[in-house]
Amino acid sequence: MIIVNTPTIEGKAVQTLGLVTGNTVQSKNAFKDIGAGFRNLVGGEVVSYTKMLGEARDEAVNRMVKQAQSMGADAVVNVRFSSASVIEGAAEILAWGTAVKFI
Repeated sequence: MIIVNTPTIEGKAVQTLGLVTGNTVQSKNAFKDIGAGFRNLVGGEVVSYTKMLGEARDEAVNRMVKQAQSMGADAVVNVRFSSASVIEGAAEILAWGTAVKFI
């Protein structure tokens, strides 16, 4: 499965199959949240949040790809991401794009 954030794939003619999405909501445990609060006081990267959001992004992409595969897609083009705070300490990551089939 090819996944790109461009609207086309060079050298490939495609048929559009439709919109595909994948999302997940992730939260941290209380101990990591306490550590993040200390980091907020002194500044710098909050590694536990970085790791959590990276894992959430990967899961959202995997879910998007699974949906594209169920449609018979060869690729997902024009992939985009968004994030939102759902509740305190939890974030949603949404991945979306256009499923296409090579012709």
